[in-house]
Amino acid sequence: MSNSDPLVLIVSGPSGSGKSTLVQKILELPDTMLSVSCTTRPPRKTESDRKWYNFISEADFQGMVKRGEFLEYAQVFGKNWYGTPRKALDIAVAAKKDLVLEIDVQGALQAKQKLSGSVAIFVMPPSCADLERRIRERGQDSEDEIQRRLERARQEMLNYSSYDFAIINDDLDRAGKEVQAIALGSRCRVARKEERIREILKSFGG
Repeated sequence: MSNSDPLVLIVSGPSGSGKSTLVQKILELPDTMLSVSCTTRPPRKTESDRKWYNFISEADFQGMVKRGEFLEYAQVFGKNWYGTPRKALDIAVAAKKDLVLEIDVQGALQAKQKLSGSVAIFVMPPSCADLERRIRERGQDSEDEIQRRLERARQEMLNYSSYDFAIINDDLDRAGKEVQAIALGSRCRVARKEERIREILKSFGG
């Protein structure tokens, strides 16, 4: 790892946990950029292409899989596919920015294995009741879909020990400060600063 390698921050958690809001908090920091994922699901009314997702056909998605163009990919709820393009890393290197990935738990575990030095952050709701309230307030899901999301959330949260950090999102102001602190602290890891540290030591004759 060198100073030129982008820091990769992987943010994931159950649907409705508030991870998108916390990703925005990270992106308020200088020298950060969002990795835009690809998905086969249709855009929601509030979404525009290439801002949060590249909306593509399943045929195009599977073509990218065959060509090895994804860092990670997964099928969610047995229907729609999501994936993180490898080219996002190249873009981050060229821009000299740290890369933020907002992905589901299955994809996060894949990315964590493939990306040495990446930092994985798990966003948790304070309770099942709170998560259910948030999902219902969005008004986007049927009753069956809500129950599937809650069961999936239960299963996803069993993977918490695979992450480097966990944020319990019961207070947005505090959670926002915590996620920014994680990002800033991760930039100061000795492994990321080693080249600069050696230069400083040389100035001392060491």
